[in-house]
Amino acid sequence: MSQISNAAAREVFTDGSCLGNPGPGGWAYVVDGGPWACGFEPATTNQRMEVVAAVQAVEDLDGPLRIVSDSTYVVKCFTDEWWKGWHRRNWLNTAKKPVANRDLWEPFIEAVLARGDVTFEWVKGHAGQRLNSAADALAVHAAGAGAGQSGNRFDDDVLDRLSDPRSAPQRPAKGAVSTDEPTSGNREITGHAVAVLGHRPPELGGYNENPVSRKVLRQLSDVIAAKRKMHPDLVVATGLGLGAETLGAEAALAAGVPYVVVLAFEGVERRWPGPSRQRFAELRQRAGQEFVLANRVPVDTEAFGKAMRRRDTWFMHNCDEAVLVRRTDDRTLGDLYRRLEEALDDVWVIEPGD
Repeated sequence: MSQISNAAAREVFTDGSCLGNPGPGGWAYVVDGGPWACGFEPATTNQRMEVVAAVQAVEDLDGPLRIVSDSTYVVKCFTDEWWKGWHRRNWLNTAKKPVANRDLWEPFIEAVLARGDVTFEWVKGHAGQRLNSAADALAVHAAGAGAGQSGNRFDDDVLDRLSDPRSAPQRPAKGAVSTDEPTSGNREITGHAVAVLGHRPPELGGYNENPVSRKVLRQLSDVIAAKRKMHPDLVVATGLGLGAETLGAEAALAAGVPYVVVLAFEGVERRWPGPSRQRFAELRQRAGQEFVLANRVPVDTEAFGKAMRRRDTWFMHNCDEAVLVRRTDDRTLGDLYRRLEEALDDVWVIEPGD
């Protein structure tokens, strides 16, 4: 993408920070006299936070934009058109290795190209530029405070207020009971409900169709078909997440079984690659029923984790069984497996093969 000339574009300064790299991180964007925001992720890198800052600015702000960043990693992707080489080499860098942070870059590049009104400019960091320094301070604050904030009008008083300890975000005391868990009560799914959960694409051979994902799809289809013989009113429940959950919806279609979609929040797919978002929309459209548990996208990784746990708890309250696609040597889904076993009548485990 060649840089377009747009003198009337609104300038937005972006920056990222990471305490440890990897470690807790923060991102921020600032429009002088206009919107500003910062956010937090508990485990990330400095480069990811630089990209996320620009991503958030483009997602949140309408009209022509000039992204001003001290990150050559962000700026040169567009001014030097690095993205063209990544596309040409099928997302390999010049060293023939996978492009780092593709999960962020691919949808971001697509969004910038689709808008056509976003340009990028480099500024030297830590050189006294007021708004660059402000974005840096906000990002560092978010990383240290473990939470994000935002406002409609940025001025220097914003930074003064952030330095006041009384303005620091308050976290629940350790051991406090979360109030965002679904409460028990009447079930919302009619029929014998089976939830399909499990690994994401990296553990299933990758984001594109491959032998591992095809095998898992066949196994899921066989299990669902067998369960329908035992339960004519069978319904599959899926969150339509990338990987096992999407395969669960496709397996239900293959077996001729209705499925319901349960979304942790509206916009769960917003940062996915284009083809994945398209498939998500198609499968969502074909669902017999849909539940959206929250309207707002989580502001940081901690909030995202809470939203997903709330969704998983919803499955436990509203389903009879679950099918979990999980490698036996993987520990990341161990807690979910234990919670499912405690809550449901039966949990089937499908191990993806190589």
